[in-house]
Amino acid sequence: MARPAPAPALQSSLTDLGTHLSEVTFCVVDLETTGGAETDMITEFGAVKVRGGQVLGEFQTLVNPRSHIPPLIAVLTGITNTMVASAPPLREVLPAFLAFAAGTVVVAHNAPFDVGFLRRACESLDYPFPRWPVLDTAALARQILLRDEVRNCKLRTLSAHFRTAVTPNHRALTDAQATVDVLHGLIERVGNLGVGTIEDLQEFTRRVSPQRRAKRTWAADLPERPGVYLFVSEHEGERQVLYVGKSKNLRTRVRSYFTAAEKRPRIDEMVRVATGVEAVPCATGLQADVTELRLIAAHSPRYNRRSKHPDRMQWIKITEEAFPRLSVVRTVREDGATYFGPFSRRQAAEDVVLAVYDSFPLRQCTPRLSAAGTGTACALAGMGRCCAPCDGSVSPDAYGGIVAQVRDTFSADARPAVAGVRTRLLRLVDQQRFEEAATIRRRLETLTRTGARFHRVASLARCAEIVAARRDGPDWEIHVVRHGRLAASGRAGPHDVPQAVARALRATAESVLPSPAPLPAASIEEAERICDWLEQPGVRLIEITGDWAWPLHAVIDHETLVTHALGAGLDARPTAATESLG
Repeated sequence: MARPAPAPALQSSLTDLGTHLSEVTFCVVDLETTGGAETDMITEFGAVKVRGGQVLGEFQTLVNPRSHIPPLIAVLTGITNTMVASAPPLREVLPAFLAFAAGTVVVAHNAPFDVGFLRRACESLDYPFPRWPVLDTAALARQILLRDEVRNCKLRTLSAHFRTAVTPNHRALTDAQATVDVLHGLIERVGNLGVGTIEDLQEFTRRVSPQRRAKRTWAADLPERPGVYLFVSEHEGERQVLYVGKSKNLRTRVRSYFTAAEKRPRIDEMVRVATGVEAVPCATGLQADVTELRLIAAHSPRYNRRSKHPDRMQWIKITEEAFPRLSVVRTVREDGATYFGPFSRRQAAEDVVLAVYDSFPLRQCTPRLSAAGTGTACALAGMGRCCAPCDGSVSPDAYGGIVAQVRDTFSADARPAVAGVRTRLLRLVDQQRFEEAATIRRRLETLTRTGARFHRVASLARCAEIVAARRDGPDWEIHVVRHGRLAASGRAGPHDVPQAVARALRATAESVLPSPAPLPAASIEEAERICDWLEQPGVRLIEITGDWAWPLHAVIDHETLVTHALGAGLDARPTAATESLG
């Protein structure tokens, strides 16, 4: 006799996406109160704890409200002043109920009413209010049941509709028991719609359109691993990428787009337009980061806002001519000039240019000057802000020394730029011209902050190859980086030899040619993501070709900047100066 086929799993494809309803412990609660507008007090607790359709326990007690129960409420509920006179006060009942409901999903009919009373009771007695997941059967019924099925969503109406074992009678335990049957009836109604978890059920109480909710099946076959997902739209054979994102768990992340947790109007519109989701599984989180950046740059998706234009960077260039000057440019070329950056905004680049002008008497005019210096000096020369190469006041060699200091500030040591304005800063502080001093400080901070970014990326770009590993749980993440570009990614499992995996990755890694210095062979953002990973604790270098290092004084931190700019006497300065510049 053939054995019967095994029963299907309760949730074969979505087990990682939430807690299955059969495993959820519900605490269905109902409260009766005195009904006063401002002095409303709890008179009775009723609760039923249930899981998988089985009742685990019941909680019921009257409460002495320490106030008068109005006659109308007494008639409605049957709870009189005499009945509650000997009942325990709230301070004795509340701890017992909190213990009974601990670790459950709290369910109530018109849950804001009951949960509101519980919250106020906790506040009045100095108990921390528990962070229960809350389910409102009234809100759930309004989303599930049709208008022609029930005339309203009152508990008595729903009790009759679902033929509950008990009839609600405005007593707390009876009403809670009826609510249990209503809850089970509602769950049964949505079972054929693919609702298998408590998270699914909660969505029905929020206004998620059926069209959006129906698309969650797109996530069912996605892998539970890092990767990149693409929302696409296909019409008449034309495919368009609408949005690109990344996640450590593709299935969970994509499914979240079809729930009430996603509230961004732009993304809601994207989901409505999309006709499908595609996934690119990755071996590591860094590979997912980089793949996302490359796909965004390749497709420029309509609904992505960041990383769409990696080429829109600004650089400061020291020109190659008899009397070099500073120029803000968009492209780094192999022309022998010195470049510094990058800058995401032109304003930041201009701040650094002004910081250099504050520190060095470099010319600020744009005409090409001859080495003879036969022109006339400008107003800046008269103010001592320019060494006036235009009228021959400085020789090309002497001017070249100033340019060399600027190059050194960009490439090796930022301290001369700070020292160049120290006297001026001290004078401004003494004169209490704090706004001007703060402007100069802001420019210096932009210079040093950009210096950190510059050397971080440039040093990575100079390395022909870096092979590094980092432990991720029982595995090792292994990456091959060439000239600042991620060339290969892999993972060594508990039974693999990491060095052998690294050798295999090197052999199959992408061939990468260097870009003009200081550019990496990838986008700036990709190089920065690689730096983020390499600088994490626990990263181990397996192989390295080149020098991955920064100059010692190329980057100045905030505290050192203040010390160099204002000297040790900063504490003796007026408090306003310290607040403005600190």
